[in-house]
Amino acid sequence: MTESSGSLGPLVAFFGGILSFLSPCVLPLVPSYLGFITGFTLEEIGKRRRLAMIHATLFVLGFSIIFVLLGASATALGASLRIYKDVIMRAGGVLIILFGLYCLGVIKLGFLSQEHRVQLDRKPVGFLGSVLVGMAFGAGWSPCIGPILGGILSLAATEADLSRGVWLLVAYSAGLAVPFLVAAFAVESFLDWFQRFRRHLHVVQRLSGALLVIVGLLIASGQFTRLAGYLQRLTPDFLLRFM
Repeated sequence: MTESSGSLGPLVAFFGGILSFLSPCVLPLVPSYLGFITGFTLEEIGKRRRLAMIHATLFVLGFSIIFVLLGASATALGASLRIYKDVIMRAGGVLIILFGLYCLGVIKLGFLSQEHRVQLDRKPVGFLGSVLVGMAFGAGWSPCIGPILGGILSLAATEADLSRGVWLLVAYSAGLAVPFLVAAFAVESFLDWFQRFRRHLHVVQRLSGALLVIVGLLIASGQFTRLAGYLQRLTPDFLLRFM
């Protein structure tokens, strides 16, 4: 398989998670998700912050489990086909480019235009219910989150080491989780910020597409690992110990 993507891969994955949170398919639904998993109104969330944070953390855990399992599966499949490593790397790069072009609105991909989200009309009771709702969210590839997540999974498939592939999806999950937890902790400030930011959602969509196209081109041309290796040499040793 390809050389390790070093610290660049997780950084790209983390940024991709943030873009997923800011996407038009996720960001406007965050208040609804918060109300659903906690069972509180938005005003009550601010007053019962500790309990709301517990539910939000369990929700994050739920979708992180799904994403990490997907990443491990993608890496394991890629590793089993290591004899075709160059083909997989280039095919993965092309696939990421296609996802990027979809985000940019240049092409249409029918399988990404359909909702596959698990629908839950009523949240299961208790803390376990928040985990299950998070897993249901993770299992649903909406048209916005699908291309970014698909791009990260394609990157994971090029990793030779299973732990590296898993780490990519941990980083992606963290990028999606951190702003969600911030929103749960400071829901009043989040709602004020969202009202100002919502007019820029289309910019996030374009930025997501541009990021995927650039990463795809680097992978397909074999330059991604070279760039990762160069950046890793510039990274201080104490930071590398956490990679």
